[in-house]
Amino acid sequence: MNRRSGPVASLHERLRAVAGAEAFLWAAGRGVAFDVLACATSLDALQALHGRCALLAMRDQLAAARSLVELDGVVRRLVICPPGLSSAHLSQVAIGAGADAIVTDGDGPDLGATPISLRVSTACSGARAADVPRDHATEWVMLTSGTSGTPKLVVHTLASLIGAIAGGATLPRPRVWGTFYDIRRFGGLQILLRSLLRGASLVLSGGGESMGTYLERAGRHGVTHISGTPSQWRGALAYPSAVAISPRYVRLSGEIADQAILDALRARYPGAAVVHAYASTEAGVGFEVDDAREGFPAQIVGNGGEVEVEVRDAALRIRSARTASRYLGGDALALTDADGFVDTGDLVERRGDRYYFVGRRDGAINVGGLKVHPEEVEAVINRHPEVRASLVRSRKNLITGAIVIADVVLSAGADDTDTVRREILQACRQSLAGYKVPASIRFVAALDASAAGKSLRRSA
Repeated sequence: MNRRSGPVASLHERLRAVAGAEAFLWAAGRGVAFDVLACATSLDALQALHGRCALLAMRDQLAAARSLVELDGVVRRLVICPPGLSSAHLSQVAIGAGADAIVTDGDGPDLGATPISLRVSTACSGARAADVPRDHATEWVMLTSGTSGTPKLVVHTLASLIGAIAGGATLPRPRVWGTFYDIRRFGGLQILLRSLLRGASLVLSGGGESMGTYLERAGRHGVTHISGTPSQWRGALAYPSAVAISPRYVRLSGEIADQAILDALRARYPGAAVVHAYASTEAGVGFEVDDAREGFPAQIVGNGGEVEVEVRDAALRIRSARTASRYLGGDALALTDADGFVDTGDLVERRGDRYYFVGRRDGAINVGGLKVHPEEVEAVINRHPEVRASLVRSRKNLITGAIVIADVVLSAGADDTDTVRREILQACRQSLAGYKVPASIRFVAALDASAAGKSLRRSA
C-alpha cells in the first residue's frame, strides 16, 4: 500500500502553513489564491482517488497545479504527464505506471485498453480538500523529456523533489515567481514547489501564449524571480517586451549555460542575480552556480556533503537524497549504480580550477571517427556579438560519415551576413580543431526547440 511509516507532511498540509490571500497562482486572465488551494478541492471525486495510481493528463497548467496540491498524500502514485503526448504514448505510460485512474480537465484522451477504471474531472464538487485522508507517501512519477520514443518514467517522492528548496542557500524571499517551463516538467515543477512552499505567487505561462505576451503579463504581475532554459532565455531576450520585467533573480537550468547567454542576461538585467542550476529529472537538483560564469568550480567535485558530485570517465555523476529512486516499467534500467550514483551522461572537462560542460555522451557527432560535441561549437559561435542563438548538428557525408553544420539566428539589425559568416568561421578555426569547424553556416529566423524548451537536434 505504500502507507506512511511516520508523520510526513503532504504538499497540501505544507501549503496550509503558508497560505494567505496575498499569494496567487496566476494564469492568463485568472488566478487562484493559496488560501483557496489549501481548503477547497477542484476535483469532482477526490475521495474516490484515495489509494489509487492516478494519471494526471490535463490541458491547463493552472488546473494541473491545483490537482498536484490536492492529490499528494491521497493517491499512492501520481503520474504527471506533460502536454503534447499522443494518445498512444499516454496509453503506454498508463500501462507502464500501473495507472487505474485518470484525472483530466475535460473529456480527456481515449486510452483504449488500459487498466484505468476511474475518470475524474475538474468539475468542482465544492468539497473540502482537508476532509480527504492524506495517509499515503505518494510516489511522484515524472516523464523524461526525450525527443523520440516513449519517455522513461522516473519515480520521485515529495521529499526528493523539495530537498533543494528546504536545504538550499538562503535567498531574498521571492514574492512573485515566473517561469517559461511548464510545471508538469521537472524544471517547472521545481518552481511551482518553490512558490507554494515559500508562500510566493507564481505567474504561469499559457499553452498558446507567445513568449512576448507572457513577458508582458509577468511584468504586470511584478515578477521578481524567473526561470527558464538557456534556449528559452535566448528567445525571450529577442522580444522587445523583455524590458517589461525587472527581476531580482534570474535562473537557468535544463541545458548548458554558456558565457554568451549569462553575459546577455547580466547586461539586460544588471540588478539581478544570474544563477544557473544543474538538475535533471533523474538526478534531481544537483547544485547551483551563482558567479555568472559558465561551468562550475572544481571544489564542488569530491567534497561530500548533502549532494555528492564526482567525475568518472569525464562524466558527471551525482548521489544525494534528491535523486529519483528508480525507473518504472517492465524493461526499466537501473537508475543508479551499485554505489547509488546517477550517471548523468553529461561530459565535463577540467581547466584550471573549474569544470566546463563539453556535451552529452550520446550527442556527439562522429566525423571520420573523431567526436564533436555540438555544445562546444555553439559556445564559440554564440560569442559573436551579432549572434543571438545557434544550433549545431550533423549532415551525412560519403567520405567522413558526417560533417558539422550550424544554424544561426542573428540579432535584430544584423544584415551583413557574409561578414558575420567569415568572422564566425575564423573564430571557430582559432578555437577548435579543424574537424569541428562547421562545413556550412545557415542563417535562420528561429531554431527548433522541444516541448521542454531545449534545443532540438535533427541530422540533416
